[in-house]
Amino acid sequence: MKNWMIAVVVAVTMAAAVAHAQGQAPAAAAKPDSAQVKADLEKVKKMAGEAWAVEEHFFCEDPHANQANDPVIEPTKIFDNVYAVGRSSVVVYAITTSEGIVLLDSGYANDTESVLIPGLKKVGLDPANVKDILVMHGHGDHFGGSAYMQEHFGAHIYVSALDWDLIEHPTNPNAAKVPAPGRDKIITEGQPIVVGDEKFMPVAVPGHTPGAVGVIFPVKDQGKTYMAALYGGLILTPNRISDEGLQQYLQSVAHFKDEAKKANVEVEIENHPLMDDMAGKLDKLKDRKSGQPNPFVVGKANYQTFMDVMAACTQVEVDRRKE
Repeated sequence: MKNWMIAVVVAVTMAAAVAHAQGQAPAAAAKPDSAQVKADLEKVKKMAGEAWAVEEHFFCEDPHANQANDPVIEPTKIFDNVYAVGRSSVVVYAITTSEGIVLLDSGYANDTESVLIPGLKKVGLDPANVKDILVMHGHGDHFGGSAYMQEHFGAHIYVSALDWDLIEHPTNPNAAKVPAPGRDKIITEGQPIVVGDEKFMPVAVPGHTPGAVGVIFPVKDQGKTYMAALYGGLILTPNRISDEGLQQYLQSVAHFKDEAKKANVEVEIENHPLMDDMAGKLDKLKDRKSGQPNPFVVGKANYQTFMDVMAACTQVEVDRRKE
């Protein structure tokens, strides 16, 4: 795994990922799709089916960025040990362990006192029990609340080495300044992060940023254990990514898909749930009766299809640029 990470990050990633982090201006209006691209889109639609129709539409047809004023979601317990708080487009997951709470990301800095902390309290979690924050990549909408949580509650902050550099030396001069946490723990592919009775396996997925990571970990639902995965380096606006960056992103998606298959992942969650109908899943969860399936458990084959649709839509974008 380490050799794969070095090859990908050093040989291909840096220029493309940094270019994205610099916030390049969006490309000119796209020209109409060719007959070949339209045919490819139809293939992706069939692959997505009903389960991933929203994903296909987002990634292939209507990609767009999250906004800081997107609606706040109702803080929700989605598994026995997992809670979702934040906004409809930027979600923070809180995982309870025998040694405290782990957060996957920390949301926008401006949301810490108004969204994150009240959301944790609403689902019965004490923010003072947050022991660790695993930051999926070094952009402000993901690490924004980390400095506050570190200062006020002593939370340890985990970030990949490359994205610690990005946090400390942001390359986008137009981005709003976000308080950086003090450099703390390092996320490294292949080195599990163990907190009490919970183990998180990080996977390097550079492309969106040099050190973006995904994470695979067990969750419990009505006493049964499932493997969950969060791909933490989604590209929401491909027009800001170089050709080389998209090719590297395709490699990362394939790598994460392979690791998810090895781990028997069957739960899909995202920190940018713009493409997976999280609102619909939360509605189903609210009406769920005892014994009914959890809508976040999509199954092993379906999770693989989720990754396939992501890759296929990225390839569609690559092909559009060839026309």
